[in-house]
Amino acid sequence: MRSVGVEEELLLADAETGEPRAVAGAVLAAADRAAEEGEEPSHTFEAELQEEQVEFATKPVMEMGELHEEIVRWRAEAAKHAATADAVVAALGTSPLAVRPSLSPGHRYDWVSRQFGMTAQEQLTCGCHVHVSVESDEEGVAVLDRIRPWLSVLTAMSANSPFWQGEDTRYGSYRSRVWNRLPAAGPVDVFGSPDRYHAEVKAMVDSGVLRDKGMIWFDARLSASYPTVEVRVADVCLDASTPVLLAALVRGLVETAARSWKAGEPAPRVSTGLLRLASWQAGRSGLDGPLLHPETMRETAPVTAVEALYRHVGDALADAGDEEFVRAGIAGLLEPGNGARVQRALLGSEGDLASVVRHCARRTMEG
Repeated sequence: MRSVGVEEELLLADAETGEPRAVAGAVLAAADRAAEEGEEPSHTFEAELQEEQVEFATKPVMEMGELHEEIVRWRAEAAKHAATADAVVAALGTSPLAVRPSLSPGHRYDWVSRQFGMTAQEQLTCGCHVHVSVESDEEGVAVLDRIRPWLSVLTAMSANSPFWQGEDTRYGSYRSRVWNRLPAAGPVDVFGSPDRYHAEVKAMVDSGVLRDKGMIWFDARLSASYPTVEVRVADVCLDASTPVLLAALVRGLVETAARSWKAGEPAPRVSTGLLRLASWQAGRSGLDGPLLHPETMRETAPVTAVEALYRHVGDALADAGDEEFVRAGIAGLLEPGNGARVQRALLGSEGDLASVVRHCARRTMEG
């Protein structure tokens, strides 16, 4: 059984106005005090690019029930620490309300600001990253080469960022579009071997465009810190159950790809250009419009693409004991819809974006 862990970035907002608040420093100081007093592990919470957001990481686990408990726990802890700064946390991929983000302090973030200019200054987005263990770099690269066509479906399922600077973008995941402005983000070619993967990473860093390996922001990459494949395509999800569903599917993708590699089956030769179209379409549609089918790269209904993903990883899900959980999770997601659909419905019923943020902050805390 492969271990799995999740990183979530959360928006920090004013409890009344819903406007983002640059209080990450205070939130992290409260987390540090809790760690010093033995209330929680150290380094669970980290700063992100902007002071209006904070990130936490779960421990690696084997069971999806335990992962759900971890996510619920750390969302609650993040909310507790935010309350010390008179703020709330909301699992939103972008701020619905207009904001001028405040870059976090530090030499690395200063470099990012100088290098990427307006792209970095506007980059207040919150994602969800899933880590799944692999046995070696060889297996990891083989997995990266084989999961490429399926990642856009995860973007569509997780889409939770329809608003940007107070406007409806007409996208389900506008976060994915903002994020992909960065030069090392998005889909990549088939590598074929660890040597070629590491040579490409080295060449990209040596180019001078990137500062270090941490700026290799591929849709999926070998983690620089853990023996894992890290899948980075998802918005942070409104309901705590949704990242667990994504984690089960990603583990299924990793296991399915590893089995295919061990059986000597070649990686799908889908061009990076087509994958960029699939990624764009997933960000545009979410679950409310056509997606590109991972096996044909032709337009199809969202439910068809999601069902294809489920079938593709079916054996791995069954072997991990996740089959029924994932089937129920997909049904529960397709019927009411993802976070983007929920946010738009809330705007329709509540009438203003501040109410959307307040409602989503409360929903972030629900199990």
